[in-house]
Amino acid sequence: QQVSMAVGMMSGGGFCARQTLQFPPPLIMPKAMDTCCREYTIHLATRVHGKTFKKKAPTAVKKVKEFAQKMMGTSDVRVDTRLNKALWAGGIRSTPKRIRVQIERRRADDEDAKEEFYSYVTHVEGDFRGQGVKVIE
Repeated sequence: QQVSMAVGMMSGGGFCARQTLQFPPPLIMPKAMDTCCREYTIHLATRVHGKTFKKKAPTAVKKVKEFAQKMMGTSDVRVDTRLNKALWAGGIRSTPKRIRVQIERRRADDEDAKEEFYSYVTHVEGDFRGQGVKVIE
């Protein structure tokens, strides 16, 4: 990471030399991947805003997959049929504004799997107002 600083006299038409300072890269230790389970509330209205009516529900499914991929750090995301039905309950045009999901990182059983883990996303029923991220053991 480099930062350029102007050094010298700035007033009076004097010289202005650029000096580059070197900073060491920040130490970020990768977390050890392990199985875990968390509950999230996904605000779908902002994610499908402005989409064509006939693409809203398919886009909502894609956005849920992207969210799970980002939160769990796995590229393989599997959506439960109950979650799919909840997203499609209002038809292709009327997706829910918010949806509560449980994302579980599981270990892949296949020997020929590309990754060691995959994410499994399910729907959580009930009122979820005021609830943040909940870790489930």
